[in-house]
Amino acid sequence: MNFLKNLVREGMDSDIFTDIAGATAIEYGLIAALIAVAAITAMQGLGGSLSAEFNTTSSSMAAAAA
Repeated sequence: MNFLKNLVREGMDSDIFTDIAGATAIEYGLIAALIAVAAITAMQGLGGSLSAEFNTTSSSMAAAAA
């Protein structure tokens, strides 16, 4: 029982509970994932309208050349 108490006491005194580098890395990873999702969503919405614009331009150029 004393072994367990000493193990817990030593664990509480260690720097593992005060080291925030791991938490910061996880936060940055979550922010990067959120930005990636937002960028993909924006590109999908823009892609459809951009494709339609290119098709209209292509049809106009084909009609003008004929």
